[in-house]
Amino acid sequence: MAILVTGGTGYIGSHTSIELLKRGERIVVLDNLSNSKIEMCDSIKKLSGKDFKFYQVDLLDKPEVERVFKENKIEEVIHFAGLKAVGESCEKPIEYYHNNITGTLNLVDVMRKNGCKKIVFSSSATVYGDPKTVPIKEDFPLSTTNPYGSTKLMIERILTDVYKSDNEWSVILLRYFNPIGAHESGEIGENPNGIPNNLMPYINYVAAGKLDHLNVFGNDYDTHDGTGVRDYIHVVDLALGHLKAIDKARKITGVEAYNLGTGTGYSVLDIVKAFEKANDIKIKYEITNRRPGDIAVCFADPTKAKEELGWEATRDLEQMCKDSWKYTKNNIK
Repeated sequence: MAILVTGGTGYIGSHTSIELLKRGERIVVLDNLSNSKIEMCDSIKKLSGKDFKFYQVDLLDKPEVERVFKENKIEEVIHFAGLKAVGESCEKPIEYYHNNITGTLNLVDVMRKNGCKKIVFSSSATVYGDPKTVPIKEDFPLSTTNPYGSTKLMIERILTDVYKSDNEWSVILLRYFNPIGAHESGEIGENPNGIPNNLMPYINYVAAGKLDHLNVFGNDYDTHDGTGVRDYIHVVDLALGHLKAIDKARKITGVEAYNLGTGTGYSVLDIVKAFEKANDIKIKYEITNRRPGDIAVCFADPTKAKEELGWEATRDLEQMCKDSWKYTKNNIK
């Protein structure tokens, strides 16, 4: 019996794979390496002290997904794989809908055919759209402001309908807020291909001299300093949330959604200042136009995850900034 981890060499997937292996779980990792590198497999093995099977497979290639299931007894799936940039999704909506939704449909159909009915899905706070109030609870109305968020919401609905059609399914929807930071070893972290779409790797690239300055997208939002406010969570805390989610999936059938966040909102400039303070580095930045699809404020009420999963974030913003820079110093050339 094994857990299939799709997108398991990506940023969140790799950290989760380590924690699963450290706990003694058997995993099979599937990734098309579109936003990660094969060397990540060696890092996961080194940091966990455990081995695992890896398949370079795209979820759009259904026969290959079927082969993975045929060659392994997959009992549960943690589904990370997908394109994930809000701004890019507005420029390439067709690619996002095709990749994220068709890939998931292939995966779930193969799961169904193989009697695998437990899935933890990597969803997003973007399914709440532009919330009328914060902090955000799981029972808030769902809507989206960009194609990326729309793919996440559509997949949530697909998985909910799958359960309605077959009540033996266990579906856990994990709505992430903004993961940052890196493994404490400094060996793995967020290293996107090309110019980063996410704030923390962008800051790190500026600190490392790889980029001249940080673009701050908009300073006219209705926030304390005009820049967008988000709930930033350490990637290891987020990874540990998946272990709690798998435990839950093993005990119940049904569909449950959980916010994984800290419950505290920080603006873009708050993060810049925290990074500067934690690492004694000055970050040059310029204010530019808002990005399409972005909203002013988004942070979680994580109470349900604490009460029902026994999970809460424990690493603070200083730790996130230090771990992130440690990884960048060690790995970004």
